[in-house]
Amino acid sequence: MAHNLNYNQQTGKHSFFSVKEKAWHGLGQIIEQYPNSCEAIQFAGLNFEVEKRPLFTCNTENFEIFNDVEVDEHMNDFEPGILLPDFFATVRTDTDQVLGLVGKDYSVVQNTEAFGFFDSIVGGGTGIKYETAGCLGSGQVTFITAKLPDYIRVGREDLIEQFLFLTSSHDGSGSISIAFTPVRIVCENTLNAALRHKSNCIKIRHMANATDKLRQAHQMLGLSNSLAIEMEAIYNRWSRVRINDPELKRLIQLAMVPNREVLEKLKAGQDEQLSTQYNNIIENVYEYALSSPSQQEVTTRGTVFGAYNAVTGYFQNVRNYKDTEAKFKSIMTGTASARTQSAFDLCMDFAKVGSSALN
Repeated sequence: MAHNLNYNQQTGKHSFFSVKEKAWHGLGQIIEQYPNSCEAIQFAGLNFEVEKRPLFTCNTENFEIFNDVEVDEHMNDFEPGILLPDFFATVRTDTDQVLGLVGKDYSVVQNTEAFGFFDSIVGGGTGIKYETAGCLGSGQVTFITAKLPDYIRVGREDLIEQFLFLTSSHDGSGSISIAFTPVRIVCENTLNAALRHKSNCIKIRHMANATDKLRQAHQMLGLSNSLAIEMEAIYNRWSRVRINDPELKRLIQLAMVPNREVLEKLKAGQDEQLSTQYNNIIENVYEYALSSPSQQEVTTRGTVFGAYNAVTGYFQNVRNYKDTEAKFKSIMTGTASARTQSAFDLCMDFAKVGSSALN
């Protein structure tokens, strides 16, 4: 599988660390003790700063030089052209690499500022532990994950770990995002659902007040605690609601609907007109639901919780992705997120009114 981890030529290391276990790509630093954010930044090679620098046009003579010779050898010979007042480049100060083009209102949030958010929680003695951190490309995107101390418990032995995940960009491509992500231990499923009228993610735009808003983002811890309590109650209720095989397949069909046309065919009973691709996906999810070892637990076998876990498990453990970055984006904000949210809503309705929720 492909990766896009930054390789730091100055240190000869990839910009990534994980605690105790190697990541799927086998790169970066493996450490034995959980670090604080300052140590995490060092281990992950994120101890660089970013500047927002003005942009100028290049006159014809300079343009010819750019095309004919190595630029670095002749930088002092170039005459600046016209200043572009509304556009800037974000640049790593340690390597002078251009990370992106941004507008005049864009505000740089340094890695230390973004990751320091977690320190305010860790410093409170809550037992949060940093698991991984790193950056992609030349440093355009940075990330860090922190494991919360408590579990979501379904039944007696089905445990779900809780993580906070922070990602930030230096190229203008996205906001600072802080997400709550539960992971079911028995099958490493990301059960990443937003409850109705709530969100499992806080987004902060790179504006002048971004740092102040980041300081206030400790609300994410309270939000994650609130979500965890509610999700534990919901999952336990689902684990006691039975669903038969035909109902299970129907729920999967509805959860995996890609568009209105497919939905209308399903509701009209025109299953024979559904595409082979769609039907193959349904069969893969259904097979996972019936045969995966993680689906044979007391909490999942023949239950609504098992139906929901089948959809999330398909995207986490069965579906093929171009690379791990594509998988992460799909699960957090893309197709997988949308489909699992549909499954979540269907399971909520089924637990309330039974099979009539599938009509």
